[in-house]
Amino acid sequence: MPQTEAQLRYSFAPLVKRVSPAVVNVYASRVVQQRRSPFMDDPFFRQFFGGGGLDTAPRTRVQQSLGSGVIVDPSGVVVTNYHVIANADEVKVALSDRRELSADIILKDERMDLAVLRLKDGGKEFPSLDFADSDALAVGDLVLALGDPFGVGQTVTSGIVSALARTQVGASDYQFFIQTDAAINPGNSGGALVDMDGHLVGINSAIYSRSGGSIGIGFAIPSNMVRVVVKSAMSGSKVLLPWVGADFQQVTAELAEGLGLDRPRGALVTNVTPAGPAAGAGLAVGDLVVSVDGIDIDDSNALNYRLATKGVGGNATLGIIRSGKEQSLSMALIAAPETPAREETAITADSPFAGMMVVNLSPAVIDEMGYKGRRTDGVLVETIIDGSAAQAVGFRQGDVIVEVNNVAIDSTRRLAGIASGGADTWRVTIERGGKLIRTRLGG
Repeated sequence: MPQTEAQLRYSFAPLVKRVSPAVVNVYASRVVQQRRSPFMDDPFFRQFFGGGGLDTAPRTRVQQSLGSGVIVDPSGVVVTNYHVIANADEVKVALSDRRELSADIILKDERMDLAVLRLKDGGKEFPSLDFADSDALAVGDLVLALGDPFGVGQTVTSGIVSALARTQVGASDYQFFIQTDAAINPGNSGGALVDMDGHLVGINSAIYSRSGGSIGIGFAIPSNMVRVVVKSAMSGSKVLLPWVGADFQQVTAELAEGLGLDRPRGALVTNVTPAGPAAGAGLAVGDLVVSVDGIDIDDSNALNYRLATKGVGGNATLGIIRSGKEQSLSMALIAAPETPAREETAITADSPFAGMMVVNLSPAVIDEMGYKGRRTDGVLVETIIDGSAAQAVGFRQGDVIVEVNNVAIDSTRRLAGIASGGADTWRVTIERGGKLIRTRLGG
């Protein structure tokens, strides 16, 4: 790497030569089935022709996605974005030396848009990058972005850290991104953002663009968050994040004035779950959380990030403002409990619910699924099979089934039993996005 400021002005080549072998291309493929005739989606044609004379035999089609990844352990552990490998049946990784290896998905977390792979049949140690402390980054620091934009081959772009703690990006449930003007384009997803020491400071994840190309506004997931996911993957467990047990509201300029603040900051408590960690710490509705372990936070996304990077175990000190006075509260960092048990159930009976996978609501399920409604019990739709009856009638992932034919749905077993009972008409109440929707199906 460049040893002096003068050398730095001339070339990044020594640094790129050292870090680029750890940046890989990720190819994900998925086999999907589809009807040959689109007319069979029309009830008129099905009724009068019954499929006779129409080419209805299913055919397979391979969907492919292309992205980048970073080797973060010599044993062949690769981190990439969740959206690169989501629903993939097969994943292959192309190394910088042109070897192509199959990879197993050992962990994927949609909430943080991260996935961890393990290379197979490598036969030797792989070049890897060490994690940097992303909290040590400062606006104006030089960074390099490495990846495979548009599938043209490994590419390196340079820039600076344009901003930190960006929380309105919308690329994952945990909004806390590094913004950079180093060009990031389609295919760069999952690639490396490195500092001038050659350490990984972030995983390139998203861009802001009206055309699909880079306009100098790119976002990377900070390495301190990536480290949490990789640590979980290597220990063979799913990602466990601290459960707060409270809801928060963004502090606007108008609200800040009413609270007597000099500027909008912090996360305003709007609801506290009984018996949750927030309640145990003494947090109350109307409190304003302004710091975690002495680090200022501007909103609830920053609060979630700070707690997530601390992980489960121990305590966090929350700095709050209550009735205009500053206080400190100690909150236990525990994982959300899975009570009741999720009892994951596939609905297969001939009914509008056929093709959905449902689970019982619990704090753990609410946290994992990013459920935003107000219900604390019930049955949540985890997944829906493409082309299934459930998809055809309009059910969506994340719906909570509240009632069917005037029977309250309090467990997955209850729903499975009603679905298998058969009915001509189904009167269904669901909660979606915090709103109740009542509908009648069939009949």
